[in-house]
Amino acid sequence: MTRVICLAAGAALSFAVAPGQPPQEQSGARREQHEQFMMCAKACDDCARICNACVTHCTHMIAEAKKEHLATLRTCQDCATACKAASETAARMGPFAGVLCSACADVCKGCREACEKLPDDPMMKQCADECRKCEKACRAMVGHTSRLGN
Repeated sequence: MTRVICLAAGAALSFAVAPGQPPQEQSGARREQHEQFMMCAKACDDCARICNACVTHCTHMIAEAKKEHLATLRTCQDCATACKAASETAARMGPFAGVLCSACADVCKGCREACEKLPDDPMMKQCADECRKCEKACRAMVGHTSRLGN
């Protein structure tokens, strides 16, 4: 097994490659791991975007004296922040991606539960649905990396 060292964006990355095997054709496990990270990053990005839209929606609702939206405004702000951090870390397969995605899953669960308290509001339903998807993707990615020993 030889080591290939790549320099990208100022960081040295080292990959183990079997002799005679091109890096892009290395193990199926590494390819599967990459796909899992990218699916998680996309779900987190999607969730952050919807949570930010929900923050705007909640702001308008509060302005209309619907104070019950104050709690969801705050959970959606935190969720968008957590999702953005998890997305960026997962996309680059960072060493702390598992930690951040685990925390993101917990935050998404809390945000989903808060949004589900307002089930008649279409924006709150959309946010809850997106949080559910993100939570699931983050937990799958964390479980996948723990099976690989990362």
